[in-house]
Amino acid sequence: MSSVRRRTAMLGMLAAPLVARAAWAVDYPTRPIKLVVPYAPGGGADAVARIIAKLAGDSMGQSIVVENKGGAGSIVGTDLVAKSAPDGYTLLLGQSGPISINPAVYKHLPYDPVKELTPVTMTNSYPYVLVINSKTPAKDLKEFVALAKEKAGAFNYGTTGVGASNHLMSELFCAKAGVKMTHIPYRGTALAVGDCVANNVTMVFGDPVSVLPHIHAGTLRALAVTSPQRSQAAPDVPTMAECGYPGVEAVAWHGIFVPAHTPQEILDKLNTEIVKALKNPEITALLSKQAMSPVGSTQAEFVAFLKKDLATWKQVADMAKVSVE
Repeated sequence: MSSVRRRTAMLGMLAAPLVARAAWAVDYPTRPIKLVVPYAPGGGADAVARIIAKLAGDSMGQSIVVENKGGAGSIVGTDLVAKSAPDGYTLLLGQSGPISINPAVYKHLPYDPVKELTPVTMTNSYPYVLVINSKTPAKDLKEFVALAKEKAGAFNYGTTGVGASNHLMSELFCAKAGVKMTHIPYRGTALAVGDCVANNVTMVFGDPVSVLPHIHAGTLRALAVTSPQRSQAAPDVPTMAECGYPGVEAVAWHGIFVPAHTPQEILDKLNTEIVKALKNPEITALLSKQAMSPVGSTQAEFVAFLKKDLATWKQVADMAKVSVE
């Protein structure tokens, strides 16, 4: 065989798997898809995942089966997807905690969200709400900061644990406002919010669905939200920027991820179907009940957002010297 024929044959052998892979990606999906939720069943993330799975699965003609893989602060389920085959049949409902915040605070993380996961679309977002016990003699954020400075070291704040999003959010606020408070970590949002209602902690950055009932009941007072714009769930509550703290801005979010190196054709198909599902009134109604807003971003928009989000939380974690072994 001539050298030219040998080179041609070799190129054909190398190209064959790529052609087959492209054809396989065009036919996707040909079997059920697994959507991993790295939390226990019954929470807000689980509800979002299940309705997306139903609507997008119906549209694609294949079942999307939700699997809850909770454990180790969402690390178990996230790592499972990061180590899965990049074939589009294992998806992750990611969240700001395991994707953007864990890399900033954990010294040893079994997965790398940038190198091992590829974003598909942000599904929804929601702000943190800064609340204080209604017995605290401050009617707005300006008064609260003045009071905290006057009673330096007397106030504390509750969080869902060391290195949690609301821990970093609280540290960022205290640094920007120039106040000192004691950190009281809890094992969940309900416990932290409950102790704020009981006036055992002064302040909490909570998610809207956890704090709104207490705000409406008059036991908690909302001072600000951390989103760039006011929340539809609490339109009367000003943003941090409106209160004079434009640097204290962040949103919590959910989004769909796949293992790195998943073919672009599959990414495009998933993005199209999930974004279409997010426009369904059924999802809009569900998210509204949980004080969340649907997003449905392009892949490029989500990538750009994540780059900024990762940098923000790394900067805050370094500033506050927060780390978890």
